[in-house]
This record gives sequence, structure tokens and C-alpha cells, in this order.
Amino acid sequence: MTRTCPDSYRRRSCNRAGRLRDRLRAATAGVGLGRWRSSLLLAGLAVAGARLVMALPSAGISPAIGAYLTVGTGLFWVATFVRHRQIHLPYAFVIGFTVDRLLRAAGNTLDPSLSTGYGSAQIVLSALLVVVTAANFIRPPSLSLEDSRGLFTLWGGFGLGGLLFLQLALLASPNASAARSAYDYTILVPALIAATALPLVPAVQRAARGVVSLFDASVQGWVWMLVLALFLVVGTRVQGAVGAGALVAAQFVASLTWWWLVRPQAEKERNASGLWMLVAVVVFGLFVVMDLFTFEYAYVRELSGQFAFLNRVVTPLLRGFRGLGLAVLIVGVVTASLPVIASRRRAAWRDGSVVSSLVSLLVVGVLIVLGAFLSRPPVVEPYEGGEFRIGTYNIHAGYNEFFHSDLESLARTIQQSGANVVLLQEVEAGRLTSFGVDQTLWLARKVGMDRRFYATNEGLQGLAVLSNVEIVFDDGVPLTSEGQQTGLQRVVLQPDDRPITLYNTWLGVLLEGVGDDVAEQEQDQVRQAQRDSVDHARSRRRQHRLVRADRRGRDVQQRAIVRPHSADAPNKPDRSLCGSAAGDKSHVRPDEPACAAGLLVHEFAALGAVVIDSSASDHRLAVVSLALR
Repeated sequence: MTRTCPDSYRRRSCNRAGRLRDRLRAATAGVGLGRWRSSLLLAGLAVAGARLVMALPSAGISPAIGAYLTVGTGLFWVATFVRHRQIHLPYAFVIGFTVDRLLRAAGNTLDPSLSTGYGSAQIVLSALLVVVTAANFIRPPSLSLEDSRGLFTLWGGFGLGGLLFLQLALLASPNASAARSAYDYTILVPALIAATALPLVPAVQRAARGVVSLFDASVQGWVWMLVLALFLVVGTRVQGAVGAGALVAAQFVASLTWWWLVRPQAEKERNASGLWMLVAVVVFGLFVVMDLFTFEYAYVRELSGQFAFLNRVVTPLLRGFRGLGLAVLIVGVVTASLPVIASRRRAAWRDGSVVSSLVSLLVVGVLIVLGAFLSRPPVVEPYEGGEFRIGTYNIHAGYNEFFHSDLESLARTIQQSGANVVLLQEVEAGRLTSFGVDQTLWLARKVGMDRRFYATNEGLQGLAVLSNVEIVFDDGVPLTSEGQQTGLQRVVLQPDDRPITLYNTWLGVLLEGVGDDVAEQEQDQVRQAQRDSVDHARSRRRQHRLVRADRRGRDVQQRAIVRPHSADAPNKPDRSLCGSAAGDKSHVRPDEPACAAGLLVHEFAALGAVVIDSSASDHRLAVVSLALR
């Protein structure tokens, strides 16, 4: 029966209601497909095809559309898996994250699917998925009704969104955990693989059930949440081996939580898993947004036009995420623990024979050894003397002015410069928005250098130094800032009998039209950086000293200047050594040019300077050649 709108005044709202009704029918039909066992075959084929489209942009379909299809078909696959193979779902997630850690270890934290030439590998993987899916459809495993039929509850949807956020943002990422706890990445890779994969062992599941059963069913979930939160707080607030060990323990507890997300479906009970899967997507999206503004709070601008009335609430709220990274993680812990808190049943941990436990332990042991092998540090070619080149490069989190990320181009730019030392700014060590890549680690291993990272913002964003000269010491101090949190990194090199001290800083962003308070804040940061470096120089007078400063002008353009300093003219730049990209300039004040990206050199003879004009970043790489003697 066709519905007509009563009059033209209501026609628009009626048409909108009709479109909404059609979309709901389509969504209901998609959820209804999960009722038949053939939906597993359909879901597997859909995921294989969507992932292939995403990896092969030459097929004529946008990679963004391929990504949407991959996410949608993946959710459909999870929903059908819950309905027909619920006992296998936790194993799928744990195995998936374990394999992902191994692949990223092989790629130096970079997802192999983001590298060039991945299309051929994806063709093989998609074909393999089709074969496995078809084989499982033709000869399905024999499962009891309780093991096969499951469902997501509302709390399971919340838990899935929170647990995915914890895994991707911190716990399952060795480089993010290493940056947060200031510990060695190569040690955390096998440790986190063990923490992720050990829950697959039947003996470990049996031991976990024994520990949980010590508490009454009404408080088991609360104890679980508090233990996970305690490990997370210690891991992010205590540096070194203690903090890293706490994060490994937190990952072990989180990995065991996968078994609490779904429960068996009772006879004639309605299954709304598809709907609660959408809740999981919304929850995960909210956590991603909150995590984003714990880093980008300084760039929140006031709304204008018809949305100006939101400035009283929305703008202060988003800017208020400064320093709340741990709070967001704790909220994620609470959300991930909701299925455990709401459950009054035993977790679906399984007992197994001694043989199955030993075989599982053997497999996990092989994975641990493989992870340690893949993450081993490369051999750095040492500096052999002669001309010494030092560069400064703001890589802007790996993005260029068109917001395209290309780490390969950044590495080529550094290699072409011939620099022995490169001071990096706006570097990230595993943020979600940078695809979980530790940019300093990847670049250092790509160009064959050692690295040091100093975090200024939530442990995952800050300053870094790449060097093929021996690094004997490094530390850093934060600088006060009304905008984005910045700091000053100090690194001591030993190229010969006299060490060299480097100072690396990023003094934030100044925008046209912002009041004098921002300019004053920038000047205050400069004074802090100069005071810290001068105080250190007075305490170590026999050391060479090299100070590096970076700041951006009001017009958000840039200029690279190399300034050799002397005792009689400490602030006068030698224009013969200035290099700039065409058309680039900046001003801190309208009538006074300032250095947007530059090197301040002390006690050295500068042989020359150059600016590498590369589009890999929206900044340029400035390099100066020095004579050490």
C-alpha cells in the first residue's frame, strides 16, 4: 500500500520519513541474513572482496569506499559469527591481534597493508579466506547448541567498543606501550605477544577461572575492572621496567576479557546482536574522538554563524581534554568491563587436556621467539669523522600540507640530505591518527640511525633525534604553554674526544589574528629554552654546544635559517648561510622577521647550509654543514 503525504506543507518531512523507513528495512534485512548458516559463507566472501577492493585502488574504486565496505562487511561477519560460532569469537580476536603484532614487528610498527606493493599479498590473503570460508561451510565443525548459538547484549556492545579502543590505542601496541612507559620496544614486543596469546592456553583459562571464583559473583566484575585500571594507571604513570610490566599485565587481563563479551542464546530468545554491534561502533567512535582532542585541544577554534551559540559549551569542553589522556583510558576500562560487571555467569573459559595445553604453550612460545626476532634492532653504521651535517625537520605527524601521509618520502628526504643528525619535531609514537606507527622508530631503522624520543604530550607525541653518531645521554624538560604542550629535548653525542650537546624544541603555532597573549607566550617559551640551555652550558663549559629552535609565524608559513653565534654578536644571523624555500617567510611580529625553523650554532665553523625542498611534509628540512675542529 502506497502512503501519500496529506499536503504539500508536510511533503518534505514525509519523504524524509519514507527514506528513513527504507533504510531501516534494509538494515533489518541485513541483520536477518545472520539467521541462516549460509550467512557465514556470505560474510566471508564479502570481507574478502571488500578488503581486496581497498588494497587495489587500480580497480577504479576509491580506497575510502573500500574501507567503508571492509568495516561494514567486517561487522556483518562478527554478527554472524556470534550467532553461529560464538565460542570461537574470542579466539578470533586474540589470534587476530597476535598476528597483527607480528606483522607490525616485521614492518617496524608500520602496518604492511599501508606499504607499497601490498596488493599482491592481499590477493593471496583474500583467496585464502575464500577457501577457508568455503571449507567451513561445506564441513562445519561439530558444536553443541550452547557453543554455537550466542548473542551480544547491550553491555556486550559497550564492552566491545571500549575493549577495541584500549587494544588499538595502547595495550596491544608495543610501541605505544614503550613510549608511555619509557621502556625498550624490542623487549615489549615479545612480552605483549605473550600477554595477548597466553589466554589461548587451556591451562591459563583454568587458572583464570580459579582466581575469579575466589570472589562472589556480585563483585567479580568490579574486581576485574579495578585490577585492570590499577595496572593501567601504574603503567602510564611509572617509568621504566615497572611501568612496562604493569602494561603487560593490563594487556593480559584485557585479553582474557574477550570471553565475557558474548553469552549463549536461550531457546526462543530474541537475538539483537546486529543492533548492539552498532552500539559498539558508536562507543568506539566516541573514544576515538576523545582521544583525538587529548592531543589536538590547542587547535579547537570557536564556531561561527548559526553554530556560534555552541561556543559556550562545545569549545571549552573540547579544549578541556588537555591532560585527560589517562582519564579517557580509564573510562575505556570501565566501558570494557561492563559485560563482566553485568554478568552473573562464569566466563566461557575452557578446560583442556594437558596435551592441548602443552601444544598451545609451544605455539605461543614460537610466536614469542618470532616476535623477538622480527623486532630486533638493526646495526647502525657509525660516523667515521670528517664533515658533520646536522638537520632540523618538522614532519607534522607524517602528513604534508594536503594531509597525505608518506613516511617513505620523509625517509628519502632525510637520506638525500646526507645529515648525520636530524632533529625532528611533531613526531608521534603510536597515535590512532597516525595508524599506530612509531614514526621515530620506523624512520630510524629505514635510514640506518639510532634514535631518541622525548614525549611532550600524552606520551605519544613530542620531539626526536636521529643520529648515526653515538648517543651517550638524553633527557628533556617540558615548557609551559597555553597552547599545545611543548618541551626541550637534550641529547649528548660523542663523535670524538669532546662531546656535543644538542637542544631540540618546538615552540608551537602562532596564527594570524590571535592576540598578543599568544606572542607573549611564544617569547616566554624562547626564554625558557634559552635559560635551560645556558644553565646547562655553564655547568659543562668544555662541551661543544649546539642549540636548535623552531617556531612558526603568524602567517603559518615557514623559513629555515642557520645562525652561527659568537661571543661578540650572539644574536646576529649571517645571511650568507640562510637558506629558504621559494616564497617561504614568516613573522612573529609584522615588522620583524623571525626564524620559523632554524638552527642556532655555537662554537663551530659553519661550512654551508641548504634547505631540502621536499613535499613530504608541510615543512622543509634545513641542513647545516659544520667543521668539528
